[in-house]
Amino acid sequence: MTEQATGLRRSFARPLLLAGLGVLGAGALALYGIGGDDKAAACAASKETLASIRKAAVGEVAAVATPDQPRPLPALAFKDASGADLSLDRFKGKVVLLNLWATWCAPCRKEMPALDALQAEEGGENFEVVPVSLDFGSADKPRKFLEEIGAKKLALYHDPSGKVLSSLKAVGRGTGLPTTLILDRSACEIAYLPGPAEWASDEAKALVKAALGK
Repeated sequence: MTEQATGLRRSFARPLLLAGLGVLGAGALALYGIGGDDKAAACAASKETLASIRKAAVGEVAAVATPDQPRPLPALAFKDASGADLSLDRFKGKVVLLNLWATWCAPCRKEMPALDALQAEEGGENFEVVPVSLDFGSADKPRKFLEEIGAKKLALYHDPSGKVLSSLKAVGRGTGLPTTLILDRSACEIAYLPGPAEWASDEAKALVKAALGK
């Protein structure tokens, strides 16, 4: 190959390589909710709503963190009480409190009655508590536990594969149990809490109202 041909080849290869890296970088940033302006633009919550949530994160929910902008999440899939597959798309149009828990997690067990009380008071067409059990095997253990504590309003959701937790870990969430995320009406993260909280408290209810824009 002549020196001239080699130079031409390099001149074409360099822009193509940079373009490829640019596409890869954009994809990675969008996946992690960093950059990804197009995805963030599709989220429902406003900056005013985020500011209200941040202001409401006091007392029993003081550890709740709020991102600078609504944060798109990877696709999360789990099962309902009948074993049917579903995803967060099922809840679009509602503000969702997504709680990851397991029967072997003592703090999870302690906060579940409070989540049931929160769903009883605030749940409806605009808000829902979505607790996803990460117990292995069948849904018998989490179902029995919810029955034992007298949970009347919480639905049973189950992810025996653990993929929900691993998917969230990949984007810097879900470092342990319990993990709670509050999602806007487009299923974008607007608040995050690694650890338990007193979800039946006045502060928690005020936080939910802030997420609802009330």
